[in-house]
Amino acid sequence: MIGGITIENGRVVEGSFHEFEVLRFDEMPVVETQLVESRELPGGIGEASTPVTAPAVANAVFAATGKRLRKLPVRPGDFA
Repeated sequence: MIGGITIENGRVVEGSFHEFEVLRFDEMPVVETQLVESRELPGGIGEASTPVTAPAVANAVFAATGKRLRKLPVRPGDFA
C-alpha cells in the first residue's frame, strides 16, 4: 500500500525516496535466491525486486479476499 506515484498538473509530486516509500527488508516476505552456473561474463540484473511487488500484493489480496485487483497503484480501499 506504498509505492504510489502522484501526478498533479502533469508532474510527479514525489521528488525522492523521502517522499516515495519502498518496501524495506523488514517488510518483505522471504525471498529465495538460486545461483545458476554459467560460462557467460558477469552482468547486472538491475532492480529485479521492484516489478514483482505489485503482482505479489495483488495475488495476496486475491488469496485472502477472492477479489482480483485490476489497476495500479493498489490502495487499501480497493479491496475492502
